[in-house]
Amino acid sequence: MKPVLRRSGAALLALSLTVLNVQARDLDHDEALRLRQEGVIHPLESLMAPAMGRYPGAELLEAELEEEDDVLVYEIELLTADGSVRELELDARDGRILKDELED
Repeated sequence: MKPVLRRSGAALLALSLTVLNVQARDLDHDEALRLRQEGVIHPLESLMAPAMGRYPGAELLEAELEEEDDVLVYEIELLTADGSVRELELDARDGRILKDELED
């Protein structure tokens, strides 16, 4: 009975990872440029003020434009003044901070 449970657990994990991959999709440079030109999203630079206001002196480490559950988000990583790394998600339409987590 244990091997069946192990296989079922592995199948469930694989299915979960597949679902997660479907829900989040990185957009390439051409898609990002088109969305900016069409006015669907704002440039990241113009949306950074709330994030930087939360973490004065922070440095931008990484930024990606993603589509998650039909919402366009900038996922950014900041190195804060105290040396911690924060992962934030900003709504690419209006800059609202959707997520702010300490990176492990």
